[in-house]
This record gives sequence, structure tokens and C-alpha cells, in this order.
Amino acid sequence: MTKKVMACIDASPYAEAVCDYSVWAANRLGTALSMLHILDRAQHTNTPDLSGTIGLGSQEILLEQLADLDEKHAKLALERGRVMLDAAKSRAEAAGIEQVDERLRHGQFVQSLLELEDEIRLLVLGKRGFSSAEAHGQLGMHVEGLIRSMHKPILLTQQQFIEPKSLMLAYDGSETAAKSMTMLAESPLCKGLPCHLVMAGADVEAARVQMNEAADKLRSEGFDVTVAIVGGEPDTVLHQYQQDNNIDLMVMGAYGHSRIRQFFLGSTTTAMISKAKCSLLVLR
Repeated sequence: MTKKVMACIDASPYAEAVCDYSVWAANRLGTALSMLHILDRAQHTNTPDLSGTIGLGSQEILLEQLADLDEKHAKLALERGRVMLDAAKSRAEAAGIEQVDERLRHGQFVQSLLELEDEIRLLVLGKRGFSSAEAHGQLGMHVEGLIRSMHKPILLTQQQFIEPKSLMLAYDGSETAAKSMTMLAESPLCKGLPCHLVMAGADVEAARVQMNEAADKLRSEGFDVTVAIVGGEPDTVLHQYQQDNNIDLMVMGAYGHSRIRQFFLGSTTTAMISKAKCSLLVLR
């Protein structure tokens, strides 16, 4: 089975950027592109369940009307999904992607993606979806659960596409970080981009040894590497480094096991991704 870049398209302000980042990734990886829209019934009906509050005399007719309204909502959501997918496919084809397919699925968001996991090489989605697009400073309702569940790289986009010209790998010397570094080094996705290898922590000999070993690995794969160790709390200093150096893409592992373990777990993960001013590539 040929694995694809899969882009999650919805009606949020992130949709165009998701499409453009997926085109960029498909070109870099030399693979096909799949546009996906998931119809989650719970998000596409506004009809409340009134079955327990309807009077006996009118219960049957009102329940029929509610069922009809649910059906209309479902049809409208289906049609909107098809229109969005058609538009996304046309946008990708206009950008030069020849192999683009459309996928429309019914089901719960995370579970639907897990069912497609074997087909995915890279998943691209907005940091927030339609239901939480205006909740600035927060993650979309499904993002953290998806990161915890899926064992494929996930590219989380901002609302505006900025073609990555540089990247930053958040590195902590752990086994997970080393695996992420190896994945980055061996993938064509970011080959040729200047790489900032950044550790949050004390600038001590052991840290410098770890960083130099990682930098040598990246350089052996053709990366131009800048090494930096910055003191302070990871969720503050890493973002500040990204801003100070105008980095377009941040790369990080989903879980860590050293000083910045909490940076990759629970609410700190949410805070880290929420605060990001650039797109993030999350590796498992």
C-alpha cells in the first residue's frame, strides 16, 4: 500500500493553509495526496434531544419533525463536505499535484483517523478545527487525543501557509528525542533546510556532548545545523528562540523522558502547541 500525505479539511479558517502545507509536503516526499473530511454527527446537528420533555399528545409528530430536521442537517453537512473536498482538490491540482483523491467519512474524528492510519505517511491538520477555530490560545478539541493515539507524524498548521525555509528541532537527549532526530534526518520532508538544534536546560558538558552527537548525525545527512542550549522553562524559551530566529517550522517528539518530560505531557503539551507562532511537526 502506497502511503500518502493526508490533509484534514473542514470549514475552519485553517482549511486553505492545511491544503497548501499538504501540497508542500506531498511535493517534498514525492507521494500522493489525500483530502479527507470527517462528518462527525455530534458536530453537525444542532437539534436537541427533546424526547423526554415532549407532552404525550404531541410527542409523535414532534419527534418526526425532529427526525426530519436531523436528516436535513445531515444532508447539508454531507453536501458541504463534498464542496470543500472538491475545492481542496482543485487547489492542490492547480499547485501541480497530479495524484489527489477525496475521502469523505462518517464517524468520530480520532477513531476515523486511526482506522486510516496504515494509509498515512504524514497527517496534516489545523491547530484548531471548525468547532474551536476562534478559541485563540487553545488547541482544537481533538488534537491532543489524536497526538496521543496516532503513531504517525502530524503537521499542525497555523491559519496562513508559510513555506518552511528553516526548522527547529526541540531536543532533550532522551531516547524519544533521538528517535525523532533520526526520523527527521532520514526523511526527505525537510532535507536542505537550515536546522536549529535547540535544548532547553543548563549549558553543561553532558548537554554539549549530546547536542554535538545529534548535530553530527544531522550534518551527515546533509543538514546545515546550528546548535543552541538555552536556559529556562522549555515552553517559554523554545518559543522565544523560534521567534528570535524567525524559524518557520518547529519539530518535536510527542513524549520525552528527561528534564522536559512535562513539556511533552498533559496540559504542558497543550500549552506548548497552543502558544506556537509557527507550524509544528510532531513525531512519534
